[in-house]
Amino acid sequence: MPASTAAPIPAIPDPEVAAESLTALMVNAAAAMRTTWMQAVTPQALPYDPTTIARAMFDFNVAVMTNPAAVLEAQAKGWSDWTALWRTMGERVIAGSEPAPVAAPAKGDRRFSDPAWTEEPVYDYLKQSYLLAARQLQDFVAAAPVDDATRAQVDFASRQLINALAPTNFPHTNPQVARRTIESGGLSLMTGLSNLLEDVAKGQGLVTRRAPNDFELGVNVAATPGAVVFSNELFELIQYAPATDKVYRRPLLFIPPLVNKYYLFDLTPKASYLGWLVEQGHTVFVISWANPDESHADTGMTDYVKRGVVAALDAVESATGEPDVDLVSYCLGGTLSAMTMAYLAATGRAERIASATLIATLVDFGDMGEWSVFTGENDLKAFDRYLDERGYVEAHDLAKLFSTVRANDLIWSSVVNHYLLGDEVRASDLLWWFDDGSRIPARMLKEYGRQVLKDNRLKEPNGIAIDGVALDLSAIKTPVMIVALRDDHVAAWKNTYAGRHFFGGPTRFLLGGSGHNAGMINPPAANKHGYWTNDEAPADADAWLAGAEQKPGSWWPEWQGWLDAAAGDDKVKARKVGAGKLKAGAAAPGTYVRVKH
Repeated sequence: MPASTAAPIPAIPDPEVAAESLTALMVNAAAAMRTTWMQAVTPQALPYDPTTIARAMFDFNVAVMTNPAAVLEAQAKGWSDWTALWRTMGERVIAGSEPAPVAAPAKGDRRFSDPAWTEEPVYDYLKQSYLLAARQLQDFVAAAPVDDATRAQVDFASRQLINALAPTNFPHTNPQVARRTIESGGLSLMTGLSNLLEDVAKGQGLVTRRAPNDFELGVNVAATPGAVVFSNELFELIQYAPATDKVYRRPLLFIPPLVNKYYLFDLTPKASYLGWLVEQGHTVFVISWANPDESHADTGMTDYVKRGVVAALDAVESATGEPDVDLVSYCLGGTLSAMTMAYLAATGRAERIASATLIATLVDFGDMGEWSVFTGENDLKAFDRYLDERGYVEAHDLAKLFSTVRANDLIWSSVVNHYLLGDEVRASDLLWWFDDGSRIPARMLKEYGRQVLKDNRLKEPNGIAIDGVALDLSAIKTPVMIVALRDDHVAAWKNTYAGRHFFGGPTRFLLGGSGHNAGMINPPAANKHGYWTNDEAPADADAWLAGAEQKPGSWWPEWQGWLDAAAGDDKVKARKVGAGKLKAGAAAPGTYVRVKH
């Protein structure tokens, strides 16, 4: 007798657990209805122009329909690809062979990691059909006879559609969800629906990441010992306690971006970049930016340079008595640092910064890739209306923006985990930080959006002025280390490399592995990702990489070696927090980082 192949009998859930789940479902459904009703009767300005994509799609379709040769070529190639898929699947089912796949997931695509996507012919066909259709659509958009702006808009929209329609996102085509549904007697889907309605009730348009709340500020994240030694309405300045008997004479000032909070660089102790800097013998200061409200609406680029970075430099000098610092910065913090260096150079104070490290930082925004989708004139006008209504951009709206660019990792994986499987996920300090967002003031975003992003004026001599002082990056003679990250989706590494040629002093470029956040937080003990170095400085980024040496592990020690070459053995007795002119206040991580709105 052959073995039974009958489907497994669904489990019967515990009646008490099912009753609790049903009650939660009803409560969340009622809350979701209230939120949806309130949003309908009190419409608010959107931070984008919803007609932009529609206009691009119309222009795209007109261009394609008036060029039938492109359509015929795509159809011919498509027929060939689909014929190959049907042939290989037939060979697998009828002949029992295992032919090479016609379409396979890209490296790092974790959506199809369940064995059933490869071992079960039906799921394998679903997977390959989806991947093949997605590839063909993207190839067609890339080759279509349209202008670059239209192509970027349509490509962005098509990728959002492709990501949303993945078979992993539907319960009846995801083998893991099917198994869980049977094992739980349907309770997992009930829990997932309740989670969905709870998120709708919050009204933020985000999938709430559900994980054990294993982190607490000042306890196991942002826990490097130190204290606030200076504050104004824009930031608190934290000085960290020394971990060595001797420290470098020059203090180190870290400038984080305005998006999210500074403790990306002070996660759990084993992953803390700031803690590692202290262990290397630096006197470390970090800016913790204020989480703005309506009172900050008129705070612009001049404020963040003068009352932000320059004020922090003054405070560091008061605390240590040292006139110069090693400046380290990241992302938008790096762009602010470049502005500050140009401002100091123009006002005769360039010597205040002895060296500068710009991590994942752009100064040339001429090629923004998919981010160009958000900088059209109509979108900027819509964003201005949104900012005028509030005085700032909401943290959850910024989170939605970043999530759409990495939708599979930051949206759809959570949909599967929390809505289809009804699960919590593993606690992650990095994702816990990502969920702890921060606002940005209206004036700052308006000025930055038009002058820096859209008009790309920072790279132009005298293109931007701070407090009436014209900025010229070529006037910066300070030694600069530029650190890029190879898989960075925010500051593409080739664009970051191009920025080195705008500075007037010596520059060195280092390329780290992984992406925008994970590549930054790469402690040496983890021995991950690797990095590339090349002392040459060709104009072309690909030429630089072709001549680069790939090295294992973290880029942090390589960077420290560069800093050592400049600082030498210039050491002094370790500085206690509050021992200088600035006294220790609230213990790190301070109070500004705890502000939520």
